Amino acid sequence: MSGRKKKKINKAERLKQLQEEEERRQKEEEEARVKSEKEEMQRLEIERIEKEKWQQLEAKDLERRDEELEELCLLEGCFPEAEKLKQHNRLLSQWKHYIQCDGSPDPSVSQEINTFISLWKEETNETFEQVIDKSKLVLHLIEKLKLILLETPSYDLQDKSIIQHHGSILELQELLHFKFNTATEILLREASTLADLDSGNMEKVIQDENVTLYVWANLKKNPRYRSVRFSETQIGFEIPRVLATSDIALRLLHTHYDHVTPLRTVPTFLQKHTSTVCLAKEEVKTTEAALSEEFQEEDKCRKSESHSVHEEEIKDEEQVDTEIQMSPVQEESEATKYELEMKLLSEAVLAAQLLLIENAPEKPRFFEDDEVDMWQFTALGGVYHLDILELPPQCKPVKGWMIMEILEGGLQKYTYPPVTTEGIETDSAFPPIEVMLEVHEKVIFFEEPMVARWDAKGKHWKTDGISNVFYKSKERLLSFSLESLGPVTLIQDTHIHMPYQSWEIRPLDVDQVLLTVTTVFTEIQIQIKEDLCMLASIKLSNKNHSSILEGKWMTPISFIIALKETGLNIFPTEHSHFYVVINYKIPLVEMKAYRQMALLSSAFAFGWSRWNTKCDSEKVIFKVRQHLPKEEKPIQSPNWTLLMFSGDRAQRLKIDEYSEAFSEALKEGTEFHSTLYHMVKDFASEEAMEKIRSSSCQLIDSVCHMLLSIRLLSYS
Repeated sequence: MSGRKKKKINKAERLKQLQEEEERRQKEEEEARVKSEKEEMQRLEIERIEKEKWQQLEAKDLERRDEELEELCLLEGCFPEAEKLKQHNRLLSQWKHYIQCDGSPDPSVSQEINTFISLWKEETNETFEQVIDKSKLVLHLIEKLKLILLETPSYDLQDKSIIQHHGSILELQELLHFKFNTATEILLREASTLADLDSGNMEKVIQDENVTLYVWANLKKNPRYRSVRFSETQIGFEIPRVLATSDIALRLLHTHYDHVTPLRTVPTFLQKHTSTVCLAKEEVKTTEAALSEEFQEEDKCRKSESHSVHEEEIKDEEQVDTEIQMSPVQEESEATKYELEMKLLSEAVLAAQLLLIENAPEKPRFFEDDEVDMWQFTALGGVYHLDILELPPQCKPVKGWMIMEILEGGLQKYTYPPVTTEGIETDSAFPPIEVMLEVHEKVIFFEEPMVARWDAKGKHWKTDGISNVFYKSKERLLSFSLESLGPVTLIQDTHIHMPYQSWEIRPLDVDQVLLTVTTVFTEIQIQIKEDLCMLASIKLSNKNHSSILEGKWMTPISFIIALKETGLNIFPTEHSHFYVVINYKIPLVEMKAYRQMALLSSAFAFGWSRWNTKCDSEKVIFKVRQHLPKEEKPIQSPNWTLLMFSGDRAQRLKIDEYSEAFSEALKEGTEFHSTLYHMVKDFASEEAMEKIRSSSCQLIDSVCHMLLSIRLLSYS
């Protein structure tokens, strides 16, 4: 066995080796230290340069801020101009109604409405068809009164006027329903003359654009006739034996409108805005009075000077000279008054716009068990008035005359189940009544509709006492069982389309804009031109869906009401944040963003950005690109710019929509600006900027109103 023995290292060599290792370690540490110091110095230098650059940009932004804000103020003068046009149109509408002389009352004049109501109350023995014909005018008056309350700015509405209009609406609603009841009674008195030859019972269906009546009179009282169907449809009732043998009539009065749900008043927490504007108005009036006095004093002084200088001239020459000197004073006075008026109007519009996006500080109230929270749910498709009526005495022919017994109490409801049921098993003797309804064709339900019944005592909708609900979506038929009949409605979650998945707004033709909102269930396209809006298209499951609203131009508020009534509710209320997880933004920042986006909407497209949820509540982020109307193709993904806006500063971001992480870093070679207008000016064409400056004030106002109503930046 052979092997080499390891050479032993002596002590000196070991010490030398250790010393070399120590020197090497120290050298490496020194190199690392120097490198680290160098890197730190470079980092600090970069930070210093960046900070210096940032400070220079901030200083530059601050230096031109007043100039930019002044220019923005001139551009935003379109909002008070649009408001003046609205005021003019309201007055013009009143004047047109006055000169028409068609006999219909002016809904804004309480005396005319009261006279109309009094005269109609005096009319008796109207048939159902006659009442339906008159109801068209009544519904028009109710709609006009509601629009007056919604379209008239809060600073122009007095509490007295609000109470007056609300009272008129309620009176018209109650009178209309009373007339339908009276007409139903007249119809039922003649039931025997209208009886069906086969069944021996009376059945009548009257259809109109606003009302559909289904009425059945049990003349034969056949205990086996328990299935009531109207005009070979599936609409009707399944009644128990006790009703099949009683002197009753069944009525299904489907009003395509809702006059049952209580009217909402102006939220009390928002009244502070109105009072603020009123104070501003008083202040301007005081200033105007002071200026008027000042100008009068100036006129007197000038007249006095003129008289002393020209005392030897004839009287006519003196008067001419005085008039010449008064002219510039009057012009100055008128110009000052106009400036004050526009300033006041601008402040009032600003307060009204802020009011649209204010969130209520707390929920409206506590709701009882089974009570429907009408802030969380919306009644759709009108109200189905389901009634069991006592059959009135039938008219009898006697010697060529019709003898009719008229009961003093009018149309009487049949109580089912009876109030006293002692010794009777209620469930078996008085079972629930099965009802089959047809859902109105104009309404879209994105989930199975819920059924609610009206609680007359509590004055609210409830969901108890309803069972066996079954919905056939293709046939639009709904069946359910009710313990007792009364008004019912179909409800849907108000916020079913919120939060939105994405949105886009882009210019179309001259003074036209297309707004697209994509939700979980649908894609809604809204076309805006001048002071009108129109539903351009609806897509359900990526397929076009026809709607009765398509192609109909309406004012923004009328359009919003119409969309809500069809189930396309993309308009949050002041309480919506209690029911939807939102991306909260400070209202003032949000409002400023919408106002400035509207100003640019005729030449620039804006779109949803996923980074808007990553920034804090004091900033909003969205995509923007120039898009002139001549560019016919829809905007795709390329060439978008990301902008961040805080209300008083706009900047381009370095990141894009596909970046891996969020950063507020400024894009190289760009600057800060105080407004979105000046921000886009850095990369916009002269044609685009000219397009913005020449945009219609009505279009800008309408776009702004829709943005404020939909709240894209908070509810996406």
